[in-house]
Amino acid sequence: MKTTYALATLLFALVVCASGCAPVAPWQRGKLAKPQMSLDPYPIQSTFHAHIYNSREAASGSSSAGGGGCGCY
Repeated sequence: MKTTYALATLLFALVVCASGCAPVAPWQRGKLAKPQMSLDPYPIQSTFHAHIYNSREAASGSSSAGGGGCGCY
């Protein structure tokens, strides 16, 4: 009885998840390929922020050279 209920629930969840998949037409892909849709929309700016943070962190030093930072601007 419990296995039937669990199997039915699993099958229902699978059908619900699979129904969310839809083919995207080539002319609609431009809307989905915007920079704002990426995980990191500003990769260069994020690299600069990480470099500044790492150079100010006294314990770890910068990402490309050894030694610690002084915390100066």
